[in-house]
Amino acid sequence: MPELRPALEAVLMVAHEPVDHVALAAAVDHPAAEVRDALHELAASYEEQRRGFELRHIAGGWRFYSRERYADVVERFVLEGQHARLTSAALETLAVVAYRQPVSRGRVASIRGVNVDGVMRTLVTRGLVEESGNEVTTGAILYRTTGLFCERMGLSSLDQLPDIAPLLPDVDDFEASEVFGAERLATEAS
Repeated sequence: MPELRPALEAVLMVAHEPVDHVALAAAVDHPAAEVRDALHELAASYEEQRRGFELRHIAGGWRFYSRERYADVVERFVLEGQHARLTSAALETLAVVAYRQPVSRGRVASIRGVNVDGVMRTLVTRGLVEESGNEVTTGAILYRTTGLFCERMGLSSLDQLPDIAPLLPDVDDFEASEVFGAERLATEAS
């Protein structure tokens, strides 16, 4: 069984929304009452140590937040980060959103084959991507590019995005390889 407080901190560091103590208890494999008490103790210790962050109980769950008194520092950091170059992961994610919008984070992740939560948060923070409603069947948040995206890309509209089809493999080649692969599997199975 992992040490409780560090395990809670590790889970809460990656949580992008408040998590209730019961879910945290399941994640860290400790009794819910023990987790609830540890969360209150952690919050009090961060306050006592005058940390730059705090652990808040909000919206029925727990999450880390930067302290209000450091808002100007955080704002300056975020705004200065706007000028930093995007990572290749951010560029790939941005391309998927641009060509498939509106698109859910889950769909982007399935296309890229990796978790894109952090990258999407970065793109939203930088104003390149925004929420555009919810998917009807699943309720997932849909994302689209923003006017700032078009501005930074030098586009008047999304219609000016380069055609991506010439960069993709020929559909006939893809279908032929699928048929060949299926025939090979059928032959190997018999």
